Amino acid sequence: MKAVDKDLTARHNQDQRAYFEGSDQRTLKPTGTLYLRRHTEVMSEFANIKPGDRVLELGCGLGRYTLLLAEAGVAVEGLDLSPQLLKQLREHNAGRYDIPTHGFDIIDAPKELYGTFDAVIGFFVLHHVHDLEACLTVATKLVKPGGRVAFLEPNPMNPLYYLQITFTPEMRWKAERGMLKMTPKDMFPLMEKAGLTGVEVKRFGLFPPQVTNLKYGAKIETKLDPLAPWHGFHPFALFGGARA
Repeated sequence: MKAVDKDLTARHNQDQRAYFEGSDQRTLKPTGTLYLRRHTEVMSEFANIKPGDRVLELGCGLGRYTLLLAEAGVAVEGLDLSPQLLKQLREHNAGRYDIPTHGFDIIDAPKELYGTFDAVIGFFVLHHVHDLEACLTVATKLVKPGGRVAFLEPNPMNPLYYLQITFTPEMRWKAERGMLKMTPKDMFPLMEKAGLTGVEVKRFGLFPPQVTNLKYGAKIETKLDPLAPWHGFHPFALFGGARA
């Protein structure tokens, strides 16, 4: 792994904290909707996550996915840069599940955590990371041999994201522009360099949340996904691989 520029990383992390702590991030709240549940289910299948597995969620925020994983019996732990967001996660949890939380940058993860997780995952967080190579390298070290590393990210080929960023008051292009690197061309070499094998991408999704959250919306979307002629343009891209 190349040397990490600590000063640049610190400034980037400070900007990211200000971005997420400085406004009411409505979409980050743990609502338990069908939309969020589908993301969680697809991730769990993709990363081969089973009840009882020890899983570290990078960039857990307020716990919108963390709580759903815990509900499914996963021994999930939350990692986030922001103590403020972790505090809100614990408030939303309200003691229902045992969810250990960690407040540091993944590249500073203590060595005693290396090789202890069955999976390291993230939902819409990797495109906010300053140093992708360092993040993926440490994520790989954190899982056991054969453990999975997987990230669900926006697909930059889907034009709706650019409209969303433009017209959502709390979103800023400066903080979201990392999504342009969420392509196999950019990601696969970094993942392989980090020590991941069998790297792959899975794209899915069809409807906006308002439709997916309808009574049969998620079920219809699941059935239509494989039939869609625009596979390269699905809104969500799952990148993953296993530690050798």
